[in-house]
Amino acid sequence: MDKKQIAAESAKILLDTKSVLFNAEEPFRYASGNVGPVYIDCRRLLSFPDARSRLMDFGSSLLKDLDIDIVAGAETAGIPYGAFIAERLNKPMIYVRKKAKGHGRMSQIEGHLEEGSHPRVLLVEDLQNFGASKQVFVDALRNAGTIVENFFVVFDYGIRPEVIKENEEMGLTLHNLANWWDVLSVAKKENYFDPATLNSVELYLGNSEEWAKKRA
Repeated sequence: MDKKQIAAESAKILLDTKSVLFNAEEPFRYASGNVGPVYIDCRRLLSFPDARSRLMDFGSSLLKDLDIDIVAGAETAGIPYGAFIAERLNKPMIYVRKKAKGHGRMSQIEGHLEEGSHPRVLLVEDLQNFGASKQVFVDALRNAGTIVENFFVVFDYGIRPEVIKENEEMGLTLHNLANWWDVLSVAKKENYFDPATLNSVELYLGNSEEWAKKRA
């Protein structure tokens, strides 16, 4: 299965488990204070064993040829997905906190990192919206002596060009299963929502700031 097929199948799983929602009439309000017609909840996927297993199979197929030694789950939602991926790739796992607990090179990290070693670490989160949000995890891992060049998420928003630049500046290559454009494509093809909702979502994905301004 190629990347395009994986994206389509992953998008369908997200829709079928209602882990992604569209609502143009009553937009969702995000933590940023902005509003939009789309919502993603990758934590909900954890309650669907068959769905999450298929997604992690897709993930492992994308990642199996990478040169990595350890998988690191990012607090909080990245921890279970990190565990699933580590199991499939048969790699050791650690997890990294948002804030330090105590002092020293391992103050943000739980698990075993041999001192003086420089393992290649795959960082795992549930989703990517803004690229800079993972800087705290990358810094903690690199400060502990690891090499962090690859980053995996179940879902990438895929609507903010600046995120690509942020990833490049952090020296990260992103690997993801699907994004909002993939979900919209499947939703259109299989009529998951009415045409008016799909049209509104497409307008939002094309220019989220303009869409939000009109509904402020």
